[in-house]
Amino acid sequence: MNPDSSAPTHLHADEIRRRGLFREVACCFWKEEPNMREVYEMVESEVIYIVPNFISEGYFCQQVLPRELRLDGPVTHRDGKTFHYCDPVGIHPNMTRLLLQRADEVAPGVPRAETSLIIVGHGTNLNENSTKAIQDQVKLIREGGYGFAEVVDAYMEEAPFVADWSKMTTAANVVVVPFFIADGLHSFQDIPVLLGMREETGAALSEIGLFYSNPHHLHGRNLYYSGAIGTEPLMAEVILDQVHDFDAKHAVTGGRLALGCLNQKISTWLDEGREVMGEVLVKVKTEDRYSLRHVLDRDCSDLAPHAGAIAAREIARCDAAGKFRPLHSAPTMKRGWELHVESLEELRLALDFFYPAAVGCASAHEAGSLASTPLRELLGRQTGMYRFTNTISDEQAFEMVKKTCAAKNCQRRILWPLTPEQPFPEDESKAQAGAIPLLCIEACPHIVSAARKSAKEAFEAKEAQRKTGST
Repeated sequence: MNPDSSAPTHLHADEIRRRGLFREVACCFWKEEPNMREVYEMVESEVIYIVPNFISEGYFCQQVLPRELRLDGPVTHRDGKTFHYCDPVGIHPNMTRLLLQRADEVAPGVPRAETSLIIVGHGTNLNENSTKAIQDQVKLIREGGYGFAEVVDAYMEEAPFVADWSKMTTAANVVVVPFFIADGLHSFQDIPVLLGMREETGAALSEIGLFYSNPHHLHGRNLYYSGAIGTEPLMAEVILDQVHDFDAKHAVTGGRLALGCLNQKISTWLDEGREVMGEVLVKVKTEDRYSLRHVLDRDCSDLAPHAGAIAAREIARCDAAGKFRPLHSAPTMKRGWELHVESLEELRLALDFFYPAAVGCASAHEAGSLASTPLRELLGRQTGMYRFTNTISDEQAFEMVKKTCAAKNCQRRILWPLTPEQPFPEDESKAQAGAIPLLCIEACPHIVSAARKSAKEAFEAKEAQRKTGST
């Protein structure tokens, strides 16, 4: 829904990748591509560290991530690989330093003794640990002698509510720091409305281009609002700190590097003349130099030049009208660009930015080792507001998938069945001869949302029929 939600995570990964500390650095997301099942097709290393870029160790880190990433504890051995599941970044002790730094930056020159500090979180009743990280930080700062007149916690969806900030503070100056990972939907669009800074939800930060100007004069006081703590560049250090702390806690030493088989697979495909993936055309310029462009720009000569794999992520981010593209496999990629990369490693990374996990999925599919998740299994592990999705009938499921994929115009070819015994009909229109295929190994969030809608409509129809019958 918001193009800025994943941006900080990608930037921290870029910084860690730049340092060359790991053979591979990849991101995955709960509601964006690549998802938590696809990401395993993007990495080849036999030792994998998973660091949750989450604020707390609550519902998502304790239930959702282990379930989706198939982890059975801090250390998981599966399929010849070892997975180290680290603590989330938000509970690391260094977060206190980042919070204080952010508070001082947003209100320069304002005395702490005349300032109330509010640390804001989301809040949820799904797990009691979801607010613990914020409460711990409030206690550390309040009792640490850092000089603020008041330090309090507040939340969007549970008491104390951030909308009541003027009642829970007394100082002339109030600094609000969102304890969120990104300046996305909640921290940049929702919370400013709750604070009274705006009357209604505005556009995303990337659309506006500028952060809010401070201070805001509300209720006779000066309110200073900062960017989300997760956007701080030093968060890359916190991610690495969690890896270091995991090694120390579990006595981990060394690790084996990946062999780079996916890089070689790309080279083989290009030698075979398979140079198209989705809307992207790849051309070999010289040894270890490649160019990429929109396939419809095959013969164009006046394309805007770009360099480096990271530029692929920015090209793929929005369509020609500047609208966010959360579904990369929709045929909406903008034209008019040419991207140059200097190695197979960069080429593979660029392709993963254009089409997350597509290289690994295609390679595994050719080798006969690509596993897919039946839709019933996926819906069966949904929780929260999506826990009723698996109540839809088989007929509803087939119709819902057909309509949803058509509406999104997704170019991926579905490999997952309804159940192991009930496959979905093959869509031959998505099979491009001589191209590197885009494959779908698990239903995306659009399918899950559509299933919830179908389940809700079916339930309401039954209730209406029951009430009519009883009348």
